[in-house]
Amino acid sequence: MLNYILRRLVMLIPVLLGVSILAFALIHLIPGDPARSMLGEKASEEQLEQLRKDMGLTDPYIVQYGRFIGNVVTGDFGTSIKSNDSVLSEISHRLPATLELTIFAMGLAIIVGVLAGVIAAVKQYSWFDNISMTGALFGLSMPIFWLGLMMIWLFSVTLHWFPPSGRLADTVELTTITNMYMLDSVLTGNWKALQDSFVHLLMPGIALGTIPMAIIARMTRSSMLEVMKQDYIRTANAKGLATKLVIFQHALKNAFLPVLTVIGLQFGFLLGGAVLTETIFSWPGIGRYVLLAVLGRDYPVVQGSILIIAIIFVLVNLFTDILYKYIDPRIRYD
Repeated sequence: MLNYILRRLVMLIPVLLGVSILAFALIHLIPGDPARSMLGEKASEEQLEQLRKDMGLTDPYIVQYGRFIGNVVTGDFGTSIKSNDSVLSEISHRLPATLELTIFAMGLAIIVGVLAGVIAAVKQYSWFDNISMTGALFGLSMPIFWLGLMMIWLFSVTLHWFPPSGRLADTVELTTITNMYMLDSVLTGNWKALQDSFVHLLMPGIALGTIPMAIIARMTRSSMLEVMKQDYIRTANAKGLATKLVIFQHALKNAFLPVLTVIGLQFGFLLGGAVLTETIFSWPGIGRYVLLAVLGRDYPVVQGSILIIAIIFVLVNLFTDILYKYIDPRIRYD
């Protein structure tokens, strides 16, 4: 297992190099001029040219890319063109907000999706099966931005149940440790902040988790139906084992492997797909930060953020592969 983990970590290097090349190429293909964005429309050509030289934008692309990678190796992700602050420092302030939102959305999707999928499979063709699978299809078809806007209109503007944006009310104080507010609330024993941060997290979490929830529910149902036709499940039922034991101990454990693959992939997609959700709910995470950086042609921020997200994506998938071994001991990594 240790050798497998080390091999996967070594494979991380070419993957990240490929991602960095792609990110570098794409950001330079976007029309626009960072110098013009910084100095404004009234800047003269001499001023713009001097700023481009100072920023290294007049160097050949290969030189710019080599400089970026060289700095990354030393832990320097560059300096934001807009704020003139360290990119790594800015990302470290925003990443916990995105991780908190993504983990909450994924946790919600797993709990609801797996339970709905299991019940739908056990009660195939029942009213619950029809309603849950229709709901899953509806969830897959629904754009996140539309769902987010409808939730704000209904639950914030009309019913006043939840706040439309932000992470914490202005009247609530919280001592931050990890910058993940719910975790910090528990660590500091601040239950008022825990309740308030949960209320702020609920709507964006549901909006972000709707699509993976639908995918997990459909995958769980399909996998469970296949497993429940196997001989060992019939044998377990014939031996008179309790239905719950057969479903959750024997069937779900074997049906969970393809679901686990989907969960690993969806977690990575949620990190990248948080851009829309964070923008709609004014969530101060890395997705909204990257969107503003793209609009402002802030090359170092875009490149650094994409690399960080890629690292997390690969590590999550590595963790998922390791979990396979514990769910199914027959799997070998030799």
